[in-house]
Amino acid sequence: METQAEPGADARLEALTDARLEDLLAQLSLGEKVRLLTGRDFWTTWPLEKIGLRRMLFSDGPTGVRGEVWDEREPSMNFPSATAISSSWDPAIADRLGAASAVEARRKGVDVVLGPTINLHRSPLGGRHFEAFSEDPVLTAELAAAYVAGVQRNGVGATPKHYVANDSETDRFTVDALVAERPLRELYLLAFEKAIVESRAWLVMSAYNSINGTTATENELLETPLNSEWGFDGVVVSDWTAVRSLESARHSQDLVMPGPDGPWGSALVAAVKDGEVSEDAVDRKVLRILQLAARVGALEGFEPVAAEPSDREDPLAFAREASVAGTVMVKNDGVLPLVLASAVKLAVIGHNALHARTQGGGSATVVPERIVTPLDGIQAAFGAENVTYSVGAVVQEGVAELPLAQLRNPVTGEPGLRAQFYDSTGQELFAEDRRSTALVWFGGDVPIEESSMVRFHTFYTPEISGSIQLGFATVGHGRIFVDGVLLHEASIEASGTDLGAAFLAPPSASVRVEATAGTPLEVMVELDLDDGDDALSNALAVTIGLEAAQPDPEALIADAVAAARAADVAVVVVGTNSRVESEGYDRTSLELPGLQDRLVHAVAEANPRTVVVVNSGSPVLMPWRQDVSAILLTYFGGQEFGTALADILTGEAEPGGRLPTTWPAAQEDVPVLNTTPDAEGKLSYDEGIHIGYRAWLKTDAEPAYEFGFGLGYTTWALDAVEIAGGVAEAGSAVPLAVTVTNTGSRHGKQVVQVYAERPDSAVDRPVRWLVASVPVTAGAGETVTATLSVPTRLLAYWDNGWQYEPGDYRLRIGTSVSKLDLDAVVTLRGA
Repeated sequence: METQAEPGADARLEALTDARLEDLLAQLSLGEKVRLLTGRDFWTTWPLEKIGLRRMLFSDGPTGVRGEVWDEREPSMNFPSATAISSSWDPAIADRLGAASAVEARRKGVDVVLGPTINLHRSPLGGRHFEAFSEDPVLTAELAAAYVAGVQRNGVGATPKHYVANDSETDRFTVDALVAERPLRELYLLAFEKAIVESRAWLVMSAYNSINGTTATENELLETPLNSEWGFDGVVVSDWTAVRSLESARHSQDLVMPGPDGPWGSALVAAVKDGEVSEDAVDRKVLRILQLAARVGALEGFEPVAAEPSDREDPLAFAREASVAGTVMVKNDGVLPLVLASAVKLAVIGHNALHARTQGGGSATVVPERIVTPLDGIQAAFGAENVTYSVGAVVQEGVAELPLAQLRNPVTGEPGLRAQFYDSTGQELFAEDRRSTALVWFGGDVPIEESSMVRFHTFYTPEISGSIQLGFATVGHGRIFVDGVLLHEASIEASGTDLGAAFLAPPSASVRVEATAGTPLEVMVELDLDDGDDALSNALAVTIGLEAAQPDPEALIADAVAAARAADVAVVVVGTNSRVESEGYDRTSLELPGLQDRLVHAVAEANPRTVVVVNSGSPVLMPWRQDVSAILLTYFGGQEFGTALADILTGEAEPGGRLPTTWPAAQEDVPVLNTTPDAEGKLSYDEGIHIGYRAWLKTDAEPAYEFGFGLGYTTWALDAVEIAGGVAEAGSAVPLAVTVTNTGSRHGKQVVQVYAERPDSAVDRPVRWLVASVPVTAGAGETVTATLSVPTRLLAYWDNGWQYEPGDYRLRIGTSVSKLDLDAVVTLRGA
């Protein structure tokens, strides 16, 4: 990874600014310029017809592109989570994800994808880590740069986020991350650098948090190193509502989102006229926005980077392949792969087997057209007659949406519901027919802000008789009517102060209803809409549905145990829920929710041939890991999750993942855990450069599974390493060639990893740190050569600049941070 900016970055930036953009700028009044610097609404920028500028549409990513509306009628591809992508350790997979995301974006008219998320997994309690890549900055940087390249090759802007030190969610709007200059440069900024310098990202998103006392949108880090050292020539867009004052206009913050309101506007015009902000600063921001428009094809007279996507592939096939490539097998006593010819009888167990999590919660959520659950995939592969299903333990919290097939719209007679918005006089302002009871309006034309009440109306036909808990999840006051009778009225308050969490993962209220199978219930839910003045006043999120049935938990486990005992193999799918991993809050525990640990222990005791599938986006504790035969970490596997899992279980494909983050055996062993700011709102990164595996190597505790670890269906030997010369100059790269042999009986994949050590350093260093990696594949008995390059920049440390300590560095080559079979020495000359 060689990411040093070229000399004269400022001059290059000036040269890249097309003179035609200067001509367009000259045609604009100060008011027109300033107007372009704040969004038009939630997702778009202002058009300006007189210069041929159309609006630009932004959309959340990074592993799916939602588009302008959050609507099941306009579905999106749901690719595997970033943690699954990073577990592939394969920049080619990240590049293909970027390209596929751009194709999705172009299909939906989107110009800018708000991703990749490349903050680091500083603590495993981080609630949004499923959306970011790794605990290591070098692996993160490689994957981020590849993703950005893939997106932009197809003519869509990529937006590395959240710049910077936005590594946890607790008090994310106000937290002040106290990070010393050295870890800031060597870890948190390094993760961003390659995507800017080498892949030339067209945008960067500034974060909510402060860094060392100054909010990100007003921080000097937006200029140095981003512009002055890395030569960034793109747009710094704020995270939504992150700009809170006029002060940010004096800094290298370019675009305020969302609009149309914000702290700039007329106040910025006045500040320029009064000499408080220079018009040159405004002009620089406008030129960058115009340049972005030219790149994405939003500015007449300019050739876009790609008029049409040039890099297309079948998105479903890629989603399936990426899920396989990112699945990490951490244990296998020989039970996998299962042999189809033997007509194996499987007991599939677990709430997440039927209600799989294919993505994490929060703004990155998309609505896929369909999801292949683990149960679906296993039944298709092994035959439904050979598969039983038991829930085992309930994981769901709150209400889950009602199945579309059991709903009838009272107006159209089609599956779905009717949504009607009313003003304060009872006049209907808007109505639409929807095909889901999990609904989000976040942008678009629905008059939420003008409405006083919204009514949802459907006929729901239960499949079983008995008591159900019918309810709704939102923040506000609502009423539930069944068959014309008001059964329940409740006011739901947000948990905590995070607007995003309150909006996307609200609490719920429900009422007990007696249901008869096959007999429709007329269901009507009314919600009062407040006249709010916050950023979400024109947005609404609500789910109408059922709380999970609560039978005797001991009986659920007993049923699962009986099914496991009667089967040849038990496949237990455990995982998290939206209350555990989501944008807006961090985790308080690494334990699996509910009674899932007890369930696995009981099943494994009943059937020693137990395979556990962990459907979580980031690490969880596995106290049963010694008792089961195999463990697959699938993360949030995207909409083809079940098909990919079946491919792995049958041996049609090999699990290709290696851990991008350390998985602990016990929470108390984790060396860097805290995500909670102190009473003054400060979160100190006291661990310095030692996070993730670097911190684990300084302790006596052993993790459950170390960074870089993963098993496949074949075996490998690292035979030898050749290093060219062995002496390197500062700023150069050291080439390595590693011969690798597949010593097993089938084709497979291995990831060759290179770590550096400098035990006699004059400065504090990690015990070892990643400097290069590459995935390789080979057939049974085949020997291949892995070629790698170690940038000497990664041997340097930061002390008012990159300092190169001359002398010998030991390069350790292997297949995880702890399994290192080969050595080489590089001698670094002084600089």
